[in-house]
Amino acid sequence: MGWDDSGLSPAQAAFVCRVLPGASILADESWGLLDTRVLHVRSSAGDHTVKASGPGNTHFPRELTAHRHWTGALLRGGDTGHLVAADTENRVLVLERVPGHLALGTSDETAAAVHRQAGTILRRLHDQAARTDADHLATETARALHALDAPHRLDPRVEERARTLLRSWTPHPVTLVPTHGDWHPRNWIVRDGRLFAIDFGRFAFRPAAADLTRLAVLHWEDSPELEHAFFAGYGADPRDTDDWRWLQLREAVGTAVWAVAVDDERFERQGRRMLENALAAF
Repeated sequence: MGWDDSGLSPAQAAFVCRVLPGASILADESWGLLDTRVLHVRSSAGDHTVKASGPGNTHFPRELTAHRHWTGALLRGGDTGHLVAADTENRVLVLERVPGHLALGTSDETAAAVHRQAGTILRRLHDQAARTDADHLATETARALHALDAPHRLDPRVEERARTLLRSWTPHPVTLVPTHGDWHPRNWIVRDGRLFAIDFGRFAFRPAAADLTRLAVLHWEDSPELEHAFFAGYGADPRDTDDWRWLQLREAVGTAVWAVAVDDERFERQGRRMLENALAAF
């Protein structure tokens, strides 16, 4: 693959080549759901990951913020790669390459030792800061209700049940911490049993429990030993029983609707399952 068919604009490709003279593309690692392009490139400076996106992509500013201000604790622990260069105008990131393989789809995805490390690393991220926000939960609830106005394939009775619950809820102040936003094996790299974090495109300040929603649905329901291993690394469980069910409901609605928008049937099935479980908690 050459730069002309890389999916990068000429300006984006030119930036990469200025930062990494003579760089060539080894692989396209894009997921294909958004307009984000993820490339494994090699130059005389070694291997790097290039991430480029379009003007409307909300993941770019989030990842840039994370790398500039909030990955410090992970870098000190050797748990992620650092930001090498950024072009904010053309929306390109050049990142230190984290060697290894994705945990997703391998035995590491369900390895207790890996989940324990996932808890340890996530706690390092969360412990960097904490702030109280009186409006966060109201904003998130309004966002979930707005999501239900978008095209989706939810059963009308399920949609109405979710709307009724969301409208009935009274928000309250909550503690927010720096969160990854998509913390599960799709964003874990493993090398020789050692776990590393990648992809901060959904970074934001949220309740700490927000980073547990996908693990809870995808892994912990059927494998409680992985949940135990995770908290052996993380420490005390940050989930408040009542807040947790509301958080799961909002996350499930967002997942089920967003999956339709990007035409991801697998993710949509996951969102429907999440929503079924979330409603059952009420």
